[in-house]
Amino acid sequence: MFKKILIANRGEIAARVIDSARKLGVATVAVYSDADATARHVAMADEAVHIGGPRPADSYLRGDAIIAAAIATGAEAIHPGYGFLSENPDFVEAVEKAGLTFIGPSASAIRAMGLKDAAKALMEQAGVPVVPGYHGANQDPEHLAGAADTIGYPVLIKAVAGGGGKGMRLVERPQDFAAALESAQGEARTAFGNPAVLIEKYVQKPRHIEVQVFGDGASAVHLFERDCSLQRRHQKVIEEAPAPGMTEAMRAAMGQAAVRAAEAIGYKGAGTVEFIVDGSDGLRADRFWFMEMNTRLQVEHPVTEAITGIDLVEWQLRVASGEPLPAAQDAIRLSGHAFEARLYAEDVPAGFLPATGTLSHLRFPEGARADTGVRPGDTISPWYDPMIAKIITHGPTRAIALSRLRAALEGTEVAGSVTNLSFLGALARHEGFARGEVDTGLIARDLDSLTRAAAPDLSVRALAALGAAGLAEGGGAMAGFALWAPLLHTVTLDGFTAQVQVLAPGHARVRIEDEEAECRRVSGSWWVNGRPSGARIVPTPGRISVFGPGAFHFERTDPLDRRSEAAGGGLTLSPMPGLVKAVFVSPGQTVKAGDRLAVLEAMKMEHTLAAARDGTVAEVLTSPGSQVEAGVALIRLEEEQA
Repeated sequence: MFKKILIANRGEIAARVIDSARKLGVATVAVYSDADATARHVAMADEAVHIGGPRPADSYLRGDAIIAAAIATGAEAIHPGYGFLSENPDFVEAVEKAGLTFIGPSASAIRAMGLKDAAKALMEQAGVPVVPGYHGANQDPEHLAGAADTIGYPVLIKAVAGGGGKGMRLVERPQDFAAALESAQGEARTAFGNPAVLIEKYVQKPRHIEVQVFGDGASAVHLFERDCSLQRRHQKVIEEAPAPGMTEAMRAAMGQAAVRAAEAIGYKGAGTVEFIVDGSDGLRADRFWFMEMNTRLQVEHPVTEAITGIDLVEWQLRVASGEPLPAAQDAIRLSGHAFEARLYAEDVPAGFLPATGTLSHLRFPEGARADTGVRPGDTISPWYDPMIAKIITHGPTRAIALSRLRAALEGTEVAGSVTNLSFLGALARHEGFARGEVDTGLIARDLDSLTRAAAPDLSVRALAALGAAGLAEGGGAMAGFALWAPLLHTVTLDGFTAQVQVLAPGHARVRIEDEEAECRRVSGSWWVNGRPSGARIVPTPGRISVFGPGAFHFERTDPLDRRSEAAGGGLTLSPMPGLVKAVFVSPGQTVKAGDRLAVLEAMKMEHTLAAARDGTVAEVLTSPGSQVEAGVALIRLEEEQA
């Protein structure tokens, strides 16, 4: 076994690798950028080395700096985590040339699966079923459009390099193909440096089921399947293992196909073989097709660990250090059911835009696994993926595991940044999902109901008012209560003003317009109008949060502040810090509501900014190549005529 390893990654995966290494007595070296100098993974590691600026290209993608850090600290091996350099065969070769061990597959295996078109051809040779499509080298737009016509609409345009939904577009009509192709190629060029795409038949009721494999370079085993069908724009949201409705016959067929895929390339380490499944007639052994292979550990690996009891990172370290596979196929057992929900800093009402912010409050519930790379007080920066944590639950049955997931999400508290927590909770409560009726279109079909924000009731607003008055825990001004002069506070939060009358320690009356709520602190919990609220009040700078059930956040408002917002949708503002990739309009140009105005690149994705209304462009306040901050005006329309 290694004595010391370096982790060429950041965030929750770096922390996760450190946990397993520590159990094995292996020392760890972290690397960090300027933006991560005080990050959790840096604090956890035995040593840490600074490798550059906040941009990934200046730090986590600098293979030479990472290798130099490993050599300087005496590390024997490099664990790549996932993302960044984890699937870069040139980096693997550089690591091995430096006399170090790469904890993962060979460069040749990564190359074999790195381009989706070549990988599909290889899988066909290995007897693995593949989706009908065009995987050729001809990238002429007319040729690709002709291929789409031959395959039959709807089709998927997919970047041949990379993953994560980037460079992928669904096209349902021939007339939309050209614009979708241009957009997919542009995003692929930005994300992967390779604009090439392939065209695939789009399965009408698709399920995304993947199989965890593990090899030692000669033979391989599978550790059952995961269902990753709950997706939004091809990004996984909630994963589970095993797949709902899976039959033993189909599990055996998919497992065997995945093992054939791994053994065909001499795979070593943890990997995932992803299949697209036609779920329109249940799960059938003749209705699944190879999509791609991820030659690394996956974000969702904890659900596999939960149902097998196997630490996949430990297996990675053991096999990379020269040990054989730790278990034969017939020794790997499936037990119970597990879910993982990805908690992100993102603005759901604004279209799931990645968000930033300082986590003024962060609390995870007991009884659930939370893999995280952040702590209270940490900042979600614009430079990296905005994941806050992965919430994982396990139970003897799917129903129990899902019930535990609901409880875990309700018990998770985050303040300081907008998050998708309420959205995840709505998904966990979705009746169709509870019945196991999952496919990749579920979220899109029910998006309105899943993203509909719950309005805070009187109880929640009253508790928020208590927090604003400094009475969150029943102390503060309440402790100074005088019988002859009940204390009265007037507080203003966004949306309402409240009068809070302190009647006794732990007892107050809150009036909001014509409604009244009596609040009492009973055995450490707040009761409102004679009923237990089950809520916690968390004051943070400039904000009051009320958690459980649900999460509500209220800005403290200065009633004398009369600042007004720009009216009429005349200004297009940058929704987050980012790079302006393109501007499509010029002064004097007439636009319609929904027309593309500009493209902003942020957090590894491209975001199209559209006109909020019809109008004429008055000013273009930015240009391609400009780095802009959140809230900066980019384009101004002329004022609407009365």
